[in-house]
Amino acid sequence: MRLKTADEIDAIGRAGEIVAGVLALVGERAEPGVSTEDLDSAAEGYIRDYEGAAPAFKGLYGFPAALCTSLNDEVVHGIPAPDRRLEEGDLLGVDVGVVLDQMFADAAVTVPVGQPSEEVRRLLAVTQASLDVGVQQAAAGSTLGDVGAAIQTVVEDAGYSVIRELVGHGVGFAPHEEPHVPNFGRRGQGAKLEEGLVIAIEPMVNVGRRHIRTMADGWTVVTADGSLSAHFEHTVAVTREGPRILTRRSGDPGLKEE
Repeated sequence: MRLKTADEIDAIGRAGEIVAGVLALVGERAEPGVSTEDLDSAAEGYIRDYEGAAPAFKGLYGFPAALCTSLNDEVVHGIPAPDRRLEEGDLLGVDVGVVLDQMFADAAVTVPVGQPSEEVRRLLAVTQASLDVGVQQAAAGSTLGDVGAAIQTVVEDAGYSVIRELVGHGVGFAPHEEPHVPNFGRRGQGAKLEEGLVIAIEPMVNVGRRHIRTMADGWTVVTADGSLSAHFEHTVAVTREGPRILTRRSGDPGLKEE
């Protein structure tokens, strides 16, 4: 668990501002008829327009794109493709990382394509709320169990399921660092959070059961029962003043601005 200085946290925040811009851009362009490859190309161009910035995921462990684009029952790690065109009513999960000045930031959002159903609205609201309460727990002296328990309570009280096999992670000097940050747990358990820790908190929530499987492409993770899934993520620093969101998106209520 590598702690960051204030200057290093600021540097991660500069990468995080680009991440937030990518997610806003993709959300605006996620309309029926657009391919996920179109979105990926736009995202990569946006990132590279910033001097010294690059997509953190492209080539990471062999992943072929700048974005992960996951549709409907796909939880994470969907691969953009020219023949994957968005349709009215789809649910699109977008995950992106950026490296700038050798520092990494990572975030995700799930957006409806066209007019969302009531079921989709509720899933998105619950998943976003679970991220918000998880972030609120990211304070010095709290534990990883506090973060996970807060997320799990919101999700399960709504009747949804938290995925267990996929978790958040440390981030900053590399795309993935220690510690693992589960979206479930017990209060007071797990490692204590210290000032200078930077973590990616990322609840992945299923309408149906929590079980998942990986498709034949070796990347795309889907719900085992075919139910809808949503994914939201922020990179968050533990600071003396409390949690600091480094991948802030407009419209997130109530938490400290970057």
